[in-house]
Amino acid sequence: MIEVRPASGDDAAFVLATMLQTWESPLVAVHGELIDVTTLPALIAWESGEQVGLATHRPHPGDSSWEVVSLHAVVAGIGAGTALLDEVARLARAAGARRIWLVTTNDNVAALRFYQRHGMDLVALHRDAVTEGRKLKPSIPHEVDGIRMRHELELEWLL
Repeated sequence: MIEVRPASGDDAAFVLATMLQTWESPLVAVHGELIDVTTLPALIAWESGEQVGLATHRPHPGDSSWEVVSLHAVVAGIGAGTALLDEVARLARAAGARRIWLVTTNDNVAALRFYQRHGMDLVALHRDAVTEGRKLKPSIPHEVDGIRMRHELELEWLL
């Protein structure tokens, strides 16, 4: 069974290691902004005493929404991503948010499938946003699995 709880100071190494393993940096370039996820509220998924997933998020009070900035299932297929997304939704609802949203890239078909299976709707395509993001973070790959990484796709879940 997956347990999700807020990250504590003891989890800082896991947060950083997860971001380095996944993105080679704790910095995420998204919607024209460079975000250091180690400065954001984080949730950790646990199974049998092991850390198996990470989500970082931030509120956007101006539009009553919460943004999921990063979501990583370190161990795939055991429900860590689902548990983390559900906990972000629970916290967002409790804080009065009306929607959760996130951005992924056009090449990330596994993420698109996951988010849509969990009730999120594709609401925007930000054409060439990743191309622009490379100005902030040049290490963003140009292609993954033969798919050119160029666009940001915005998905939302109305609460």
